Amino acid sequence: MMWLLIVFLTSYSWVILRRWAAWAKLPEPTIPTGWQPTIKLSVIIPVRNEAANILHLLQDLENQTYPKHLFEVIVVDDHSEDATKTIVSDFAKTSTLTIKYVELKSYVKCNGKKAAVQKGIELAEGELLVFTDGDCRVQPEWLQLYAYSFQTHQPKFISGPVSFCNTYSLLERMQLVEFASLIGIGGASISMGKPNMCNGANLAYTKRAFNEVNGFIGNEGIASGDDEFLLHKISQKHPEKILFLKHKQAIVYTEARKTISSFLSQRIRWASKWRAYQQWHVKLLALIVFTVNLLLFVGLGMAIVGVLPASVFISAIVAKFAVDFLFLSRILSFLGRKQYIWYMLPLQLVYIPYVVVTAVLGLTGRYRWKGRTIQNR
Repeated sequence: MMWLLIVFLTSYSWVILRRWAAWAKLPEPTIPTGWQPTIKLSVIIPVRNEAANILHLLQDLENQTYPKHLFEVIVVDDHSEDATKTIVSDFAKTSTLTIKYVELKSYVKCNGKKAAVQKGIELAEGELLVFTDGDCRVQPEWLQLYAYSFQTHQPKFISGPVSFCNTYSLLERMQLVEFASLIGIGGASISMGKPNMCNGANLAYTKRAFNEVNGFIGNEGIASGDDEFLLHKISQKHPEKILFLKHKQAIVYTEARKTISSFLSQRIRWASKWRAYQQWHVKLLALIVFTVNLLLFVGLGMAIVGVLPASVFISAIVAKFAVDFLFLSRILSFLGRKQYIWYMLPLQLVYIPYVVVTAVLGLTGRYRWKGRTIQNR
């Protein structure tokens, strides 16, 4: 047990430290004075029951610095049961934006987020498709940065940073720190040429790239993963054409889960797609992270009963904390949340069992999300 723990902890530390260095090498775009945008963008927003949030996002899009004649907004409603439609329709009447409102209930056997994304892509007129969620907030330079990055580098897929806002409780601040690690790992892995994760709240790709890899064909039975599976497929076909948009003005904000139950449902939903990963380096990273946390979880029990020396277990915990602290300090600094680094301390107390539990429950492929019971096939 002791040597197994040492091997996996060493592997984990190597993985994190490499990405710590890779994050620092990610370039931050600077839009030159006089730059002229030329490409048409389509902002696609799949929504379900977002009456409480969608107006804020639409107002943010109204305030974009990107020329309004060069982008359209497509809101695709996945069978909302609240006033989402009314709010979008009323906003569109006075807005200067080009807004399309699409209801999936108008189409036969069309439901779920992937169906919403697919329909938005079919109706999009833009060269670059930019995605976010109905409960997100975007900054004024958001589209400008996407357009500049696309015109400059011609990537097939662009992933952007996401962070939490309005984090007042201990649970929310712990989520912010944990989520920052996911964003950092995703961005750094892209920098290393080994894309593994991204977030559907902030990404973009071309319609041509989507069609080239046959869209979501191959993982239709997985309700989530409209973002990461597509990233993996496009990166396989165009390994040099994946970009991470590292810029503070490109950060998209959303709110953390307010309750433990909703938080676990969200993470189980994310974990449910792990078993469908195809690329070996993505599987290996997931395996290392899961195994080191599993071994620490088991090691705690073994240390308590005296099977494993307490000094070994404590040393392992301290080593993992030190590596995570180093990595997260860099990511949280970029996100403007470095003062939250000390929430790693309470997070460490629950992180190990949380990873083990969500990973195991995720294997069942069953969870509840936005009023639906989902069962992956």
